[in-house]
Amino acid sequence: MSFDQKEIFNIIYKLARLTQTEMRVELDAMGAVNVPLDRLYGRHTTRALKNFTIGGIEDRMPRAIIIALGLIKKAASITNRSFGLEPNVCDAISIAADDVISGKLYDEHHFPLGTWQEGAGAHSNMNVNEVVCNRAIQLLRGQIGGHFPVHPQTHVNLAHSPHDSFSSAINIAVAMELQKKLFPSILLVIDTLTKKEQLWRDIIKMGRTHLMDAVPLTLGQEFGGYRQMMDNCSTRLGSALKHLYQLSLGGTSVGTGANSPDQFGIKCVGEIAKLTKLPFVCAPNLFEAIGSRDSLVEIHGELNSIAVSTMKIANDIMFMASGPNCGLGEIELPKNEPGSSIMPGMVNPTQCEAMLMICAQVMGNQTAVTVGGYNGHFELNSFMPVIASNVLRSINLLSSGLKNFSTNCLVGIEPNMKRLEKTLNESLMLVAAITNHIGYDRAAEIAKAANINGTTVKKEAIRGGIVKEDIDMWLNPSNMLGPSE
Repeated sequence: MSFDQKEIFNIIYKLARLTQTEMRVELDAMGAVNVPLDRLYGRHTTRALKNFTIGGIEDRMPRAIIIALGLIKKAASITNRSFGLEPNVCDAISIAADDVISGKLYDEHHFPLGTWQEGAGAHSNMNVNEVVCNRAIQLLRGQIGGHFPVHPQTHVNLAHSPHDSFSSAINIAVAMELQKKLFPSILLVIDTLTKKEQLWRDIIKMGRTHLMDAVPLTLGQEFGGYRQMMDNCSTRLGSALKHLYQLSLGGTSVGTGANSPDQFGIKCVGEIAKLTKLPFVCAPNLFEAIGSRDSLVEIHGELNSIAVSTMKIANDIMFMASGPNCGLGEIELPKNEPGSSIMPGMVNPTQCEAMLMICAQVMGNQTAVTVGGYNGHFELNSFMPVIASNVLRSINLLSSGLKNFSTNCLVGIEPNMKRLEKTLNESLMLVAAITNHIGYDRAAEIAKAANINGTTVKKEAIRGGIVKEDIDMWLNPSNMLGPSE
């Protein structure tokens, strides 16, 4: 008597239900595996769960990667249909993939695996294969776990491998998260700083170099510098997307495209571009695209630059707001919450501090991404999960951090006009304005005298014989805001 695959599975399934009502039994070359009945994943994911019990819920494979893998499975099913895969199987896979892409199935029941697993992300790729497969089987009224009429490898993973799938999924996930989250947050900060730049274009204050008094500038010019920093960050990040949009699909295991039809990669990537509305293309060299993760190292380098720029801005703002009476006190931050349990009235620069900690974490992530990037050996980078998780974590931290920083800090900053005027009038560096009129050495003597006597440049200049009308004209700070005429 002979049995087909479906009949064999039904016999095994019924026997399993007689002994374990909450489990189903799946078989592979290594033997039987008990899988919870309410899970859409299968034997491969179950084995991975047993073998990689590392970390906690915070270490789960990022949702963005699972969604990207879902997009790949959908695009592959559409492409494989053109190469002869049964239409009903393709349609079921495509609909099942939609449930992954939408996030409907993203929970620990179906996608429980963490970052700390096989270095090419093969376990998560198979996790998605199994979930899509079993969901497609449900749609076709089959038995979950039976691999009929849909098989996770034969059908869902057809014409691609874990290597070109997972490497492409990282690029897709990162590109989508950048467009959805980080770029809007950067633009929000730029917009806020632009408004401050324009609003404060006539408020003159003392500049500082080496943390020492320098010549005047306007508060608007100072914040305009910050605005340009963030503009540059956005531009550099946008330029780095060129290489990120190059996907390795079609390269299969090592880049040769073995077991994949000619043109599969180009067609599949084209479908992904349609689904995401992003300009993904097939990588010009699939060996580089699978063996190297340089595009992600480059992207995180730009994220690190954003962290560096933001840390400088947050530090400057925190110092300018220090006080209120014994610090610089040039600006006032929004009073969001009490700052101390033992010092009534204190209001701390909490938003600046939170942003600074985010920047520090991104800089730490840079190290992990760098180490992961240079640990690609021969035809495969086997640090992909840790690269993916750190790049995505940095994007999420910077996106939410910058949005919060803009909304709860930058928007509400106000200038302390009394303090700005006081420090401007008392600064010894106003002496730079009279250097061209009386010479450097004489100007230096005036500044020295003002410092020793605790007076001002103006008083010491008049005491030194300079006509009051001349010094009043020369020491006009507004004349020091640009090149001499």
